[in-house]
Amino acid sequence: MGRYIVKRVLLAIVTILAICAITFFLMHAVPGGPFNREKALSQATIDALNARYNLDKPLFTQFIMYMKGLLRGDFGVSLKNGREISAIIGESFPISARLGLMAMLVALICGTVFGSLAALTRNKLPDRVIVFFSTLFTAVPSFVLATLLLLVFCIRLGWVPVWDANSTNYILPVISLSAYPMAYITRLSKTSMLDALGQDYVRTARAKGVSKTKLIFKHALRNSLIPVITYAGPQIAYIITGSMVVETIFTIGGMGGKFVSAINNRDYTLIMATTIFLASLMVVATLVCDLLYKVVDPRIQYD
Repeated sequence: MGRYIVKRVLLAIVTILAICAITFFLMHAVPGGPFNREKALSQATIDALNARYNLDKPLFTQFIMYMKGLLRGDFGVSLKNGREISAIIGESFPISARLGLMAMLVALICGTVFGSLAALTRNKLPDRVIVFFSTLFTAVPSFVLATLLLLVFCIRLGWVPVWDANSTNYILPVISLSAYPMAYITRLSKTSMLDALGQDYVRTARAKGVSKTKLIFKHALRNSLIPVITYAGPQIAYIITGSMVVETIFTIGGMGGKFVSAINNRDYTLIMATTIFLASLMVVATLVCDLLYKVVDPRIQYD
């Protein structure tokens, strides 16, 4: 177990370093620069700004300098407003994290419950209704659902106020972010539950007179959660950082909006910081979910 964790941590470090290199060089290959304006700056001003932020040095030298700063925990400053990147992430990440965790919790609970219910009522009315809505939410993009919710409940009916950074009403953003993963988890849960219910140990337990409730929650459900955990790991990291389009629609000042503005402004340091932050969350969430397999199914052995 310990050797497995060490290997996975080393692999995670290599993965993040590779992402840093790929992002850095591809970012600089895109035409344009951080100091482009509608009203062009003088060449002397551009040269001074490039020298200030070390953009006048060879590209590989810039990469080495950035990585040295990153290893010290220094993300640098924004090339657009001069603010510390760590401060920008510190004020935007809690908003996205709060919203994303709520959305993922809703998706996991509802998806698992609906998927299990669909499996237990296979080919009956509840199963058909659940399959219909899970297919619908899988097909509808999150930005379309967010726009419809905003139009109907905020503008037309006025039941829900428009979301802002000081609001405590997360209903519409949570529904928009959780609809797709909830539908996907529902389908995964149904498939894995049907597979678990057909296993020999379930039939044996049923033959021994084990109650239906104990059979489902103690035997079938635990083993059916493995595909859900596999999907939930990267999805949790993605949804915590926020959906860019959904954050834009609801004017949420989270990480997603910062990432979009950084790309539009060619803010190299902010692009690197948000990409590395997201990649690190993805890697950590995947590692945690791999370790959870052992908790769900003790028969799993790590090599």
